[in-house]
Amino acid sequence: MAGALERDKLPMMKEIDISYRTMFAELAQRTLDGQFLSDFPLEGWFVTVTVKDRDYWYFDLPTPEGKDKRSYVGPQSDEAITARVKAHKEIKDNVRERRRMVSTLRRAGLPGPDNFAGDITKALADAGLFRLRAVLIGSVAFSTYAGMLGVRLPSSAMQTGDADFAQDFAISAGVQDSLPPVLDVLQSIDPEFRAVPHEADRAKVVAFQNARGYRVEFLTGNRGSDEHTGKPSPMPALGGASAENLRFLDYLIYEPVRTVLLFREGVNVLVPAPERYAVHKLIVSSRRLTDTLGRVKADKDLTQASLLFQALVETRHDSELTDAWAEAWDRGDSWKDGLCQGLLRLPHKGVEALGKALGSEMPDLEKLRAETRPT
Repeated sequence: MAGALERDKLPMMKEIDISYRTMFAELAQRTLDGQFLSDFPLEGWFVTVTVKDRDYWYFDLPTPEGKDKRSYVGPQSDEAITARVKAHKEIKDNVRERRRMVSTLRRAGLPGPDNFAGDITKALADAGLFRLRAVLIGSVAFSTYAGMLGVRLPSSAMQTGDADFAQDFAISAGVQDSLPPVLDVLQSIDPEFRAVPHEADRAKVVAFQNARGYRVEFLTGNRGSDEHTGKPSPMPALGGASAENLRFLDYLIYEPVRTVLLFREGVNVLVPAPERYAVHKLIVSSRRLTDTLGRVKADKDLTQASLLFQALVETRHDSELTDAWAEAWDRGDSWKDGLCQGLLRLPHKGVEALGKALGSEMPDLEKLRAETRPT
């Protein structure tokens, strides 16, 4: 009961000044420019490759051995990527100016990751993780929504002891490119990182952990049925890492959005759409273990969901939230059950915001409470 009371005391949303929102949006564009120049040197060239009737950009870079090294760039349907391909030689980058912008935004109260999480994310970004369409998820991703939506979010909702990344299996299998060995990338930040063999298949690794217990984990959506649950999936693009199969994750990482992590000169990342993140947190909160750690994680899930419901409604993104809810609701009984169970424990302000967005489609809380009361 105490946890529920604390969650109901969530502060009202405060919007960020328009000048800072504009700066955040400009920084997001500049970090993509900077990452693009880093990934694709001027001495190379872009080519189109058609895969299953869809066109993709790849980049060929000559090597001293005389054989071009080919790297994945992205789908031609991604307008931001295609625009940069066409203007490649005109792109400019000013790292010092980007650092100044990050510093200004952080002083204005916009959140960023702790230094260690920032170092981890930046190292993986520089290695090509987000170029290969992986998605930053969890509380590190949550910190980007303040600038994206233009609201202030409490730092207490962002504390984390790990970093989670997800990639769609079909993308990992289809890009025909890969990171360098993930363990090498992580050990460049902390030599004490070690691979953690998966319990169900000790030949595969989905997580890495250092001596202080900081954990980096890779996840993917459960494909088709529950037969993959609890088993690791090999992920060709993840530099030797596999990924843990999780239900509901395909929904979370569908059509991610590009933004900037406020760390150093800014880190260009892909994160879940905020409305999907909020709805997903509502579902997973209902599936946490009931031990102390599980309850703490569920409370954090619900706090983040509530804050995003409020932010989305107050910044006039009701329609996106409504569509995200409807998609999850229509996926079947287990999805409906997860949504309803999460809704029963959602802080009051989050319930109000969600109800405002959904209108007549909002589930009847009194009826749900009656159905769950012991007889």
